[in-house]
This record gives sequence, C-alpha cells and structure tokens, in this order.
Amino acid sequence: MPRDHRPAKCLRVLLAEDRQMPRGALAVLLGMEPDIEVVAQVAAGDTIVDAALVHRPDVALLDIELPGGSALDAAAELRDQVPDCRVLILTTFGRPGQLRRAMAAGAAGFLVKDGPVEELAAAIRKVLTGETVVDPALAAAASSAGPGPLTARECDVLKASADGATVADIAARLRLPEPTVRDHLSAAIGRTGTRDRAEAVREARRQGWL
Repeated sequence: MPRDHRPAKCLRVLLAEDRQMPRGALAVLLGMEPDIEVVAQVAAGDTIVDAALVHRPDVALLDIELPGGSALDAAAELRDQVPDCRVLILTTFGRPGQLRRAMAAGAAGFLVKDGPVEELAAAIRKVLTGETVVDPALAAAASSAGPGPLTARECDVLKASADGATVADIAARLRLPEPTVRDHLSAAIGRTGTRDRAEAVREARRQGWL
C-alpha cells in the first residue's frame, strides 16, 4: 500500500458552493495538496455555520453567491461562533463594494475564482498565519472607487424589500415607523439613480453594496 505523505496536522477546510460539480472538483484538487483536508462541503448559506460548528474547520471557503443566505452574513456569524475559523470569500465577478463588506464581516481574504488552485492553496496557508489575502486588481479598484453611497439603514431597508415586501412588512421586520421606511426607500432609489425600489435592489447588488 502507498504511504500517506500527509503531515500529522492537516489544514481543515470547509467548502461552500451551490453547484455540485465545481464544488466537488475543487474539493478533489485541494485534497491533492499534502497539507490540506476538505472536511465539509455545503451548498447553501444557511448551513455554513452549523457545518462549521460540527467539523471545526481552520478555513471556510465561501462562494459569495449562495442560496439560503448570504456568505457575508455567514462570515460575520462564523467570526462570532467559530472565531478560530478564518474565512476566504470566492467570487466570479469581484466588485469593490463586496470586498469592503467582506472585510467588514471579518473575512481574511477575497479572491476571484479563475485563479489556479495552487494560488488558492497558498492563500489558505497565508490566512492561517494572520495575513489578509485580496485579489490585487480588486484591491486597486476598491481603493479608487470610494465608499458606497448607501447608509447602513438604507441597505437594511433595501434588503428587507428584496422579496417584494410591502412597506408595512418592512416596517414590522425592522421595527421602524412606516414613514421612516418610505423615506429610506426614497433615499436609496435616489442614491442609486434608479426609478423604483426593485431597480434600486438590482443596482445595489450589481455594485456589491448589498
């Protein structure tokens, strides 16, 4: 039988990606690294924290676009509930707004998916030494783009309206007066340069502000 050349202590990795084939392929490629072991794979944002609590990974690789909950929300929860787990956000189309939100959520890195797996493996090792790893092109774009135009409360109201909720529904969810909700929606529509709240949600997501 061939000898197992893995070190006694492998780096434990959790993968969150909703598409089964890319997730499986990445798990296989990372598993070929001598010091990395993929200990959990999940397909939805609302299963990340539970899986991390069970498997206790050293690093969570999270696709930013997931059904069932935002990877950025999961990153913030991991920071609180599994503080030893470092988070790397993966995205197909990196946007400056997403990078800023990821860093605010406690992520240790933000990378685009089209890089070689060797670079991703190196990033996993780096974040475990305390480094922050960010795609260079995205970092440059973020530094020149400036902050997003929406306030935190305007973002909250837009998120709450994304499923077509009424003003009354949003007010109840956020515990705000209905006139305040209308004011925030109107301000968000104006700041995003759109015609209605549905367009405002789409534009804010496109820019990475939500």
